[in-house]
Amino acid sequence: MIAWLSQLTAELKIFCSLDIMLIKVKVFPESDEDIVIEKSLDSFEVKVREKPIQGRANQEVKRLLAEHFKVEEERVRMIKGFKERNKVFEIKNI
Repeated sequence: MIAWLSQLTAELKIFCSLDIMLIKVKVFPESDEDIVIEKSLDSFEVKVREKPIQGRANQEVKRLLAEHFKVEEERVRMIKGFKERNKVFEIKNI
């Protein structure tokens, strides 16, 4: 798992120049609050109140990331980790 994160970091530099940013997100469902915590330039922790049922927590993470980056939700897309705690999101036109 660490290998793909290292590769992702290298690829991130390329994608940023194309107005696309890839970020690593660790999700904490069923938390006490909805919050985005920036760990580094491309690594975040997102706590959501939603349960990880039928994609509700993922949808809330997407909404919070859009709000954090001040973009429309349509510009935020999950690339990897649909059923995992560790995810990769693409943010377009930052």
